[in-house]
Amino acid sequence: MVNKHLTEFDFERASGFANAAMALLKRCHLPAFPVYYELFYTYTTGANAELNARINQLFTQNSTLTAEDASALCEQFLDINNMDEKLRAMSKAMSRKISDINEAIEFAMATANSYSGSLQQASGDLESGIDDDALKMLSSRLLKETRRMQDMNRRLEAQLENSRDDISLLQRDLDEVRRESMLDPLTKIPNRKCFDEQLELELESAERNGKRLCLLLLDIDRFKAFNDTYGHLTGDQVLRLVAQVLKANLKGRDMPARFGGEEFVAVLPETELNGAITIANTIRSAVQSKELLKRSTNEKLGRITLSVGVAQWRPAEKPAQLIERADKCLYAAKSGGRNQVVSERELPDAPGSIDVA
Repeated sequence: MVNKHLTEFDFERASGFANAAMALLKRCHLPAFPVYYELFYTYTTGANAELNARINQLFTQNSTLTAEDASALCEQFLDINNMDEKLRAMSKAMSRKISDINEAIEFAMATANSYSGSLQQASGDLESGIDDDALKMLSSRLLKETRRMQDMNRRLEAQLENSRDDISLLQRDLDEVRRESMLDPLTKIPNRKCFDEQLELELESAERNGKRLCLLLLDIDRFKAFNDTYGHLTGDQVLRLVAQVLKANLKGRDMPARFGGEEFVAVLPETELNGAITIANTIRSAVQSKELLKRSTNEKLGRITLSVGVAQWRPAEKPAQLIERADKCLYAAKSGGRNQVVSERELPDAPGSIDVA
């Protein structure tokens, strides 16, 4: 049996945590989204020491949290990106809605069959001849059946209308989850899954249309040392910076993606090797030109650099083979001193007849 006084104590304690969480939301001028509330509620309970240390660090630096800071913390410490679970929940909801529609249609069909049977019976009675009283009774019965059929049709129409709206909402939510599942939660550019699928499609298109395609594989130089020196939050800002530079310098069907850790990738359809090298150097220079500042103190943290490998797709080549060649180029760039672009043309085993314009 639950102790009454213990229950009251837990209620008061939980209320205190809730009030403190709401106060922090107001202090940081953040909307009371459930995920932000959960973040601060967890913080006030002290249940996650690492989370508390990170938030305390931010409060020491800025006395507040931005929406970007809060979102990054939610992504790291709260389970808000379980796309499989979201998809399963939506699938169940969609299945329930489809079952409801099927039941409504089956009921409508049964009612329609019953009505059809009544009409057939009435037709037989009329053909065999009936007196006036029987005709009145038959007319009354058919009128009731018709009204019942009309009522059922109206109910079915309303139910189908509601179901259509519900399914539209579910479809919208499903599209949003699919879109989220293809984005890296930190940098908001396509993730590895999206890259793998898009590369496959682009290679099929290049094969079919006889077009060229290049791949850039980019790595942030000495990122681990930077992360260890300035902390993960600053490291996250660096990853976002590189993603923004990639988006700003890629056009049309070119697609950036986070490949994993501090590695990024860019698919460049209808691009030959010389053009890809130019794009790679533009991105590398743009990243190097950004001087990093610590927002709380304006302390200069220096600059970051990129090493980039560039490979051009060869007809009939599989995605893994193209990625492997780009990775060899990246390794050569790192080994050769970093902060540089190395293409497959510069590799020791590069074929002399590679087709570049």
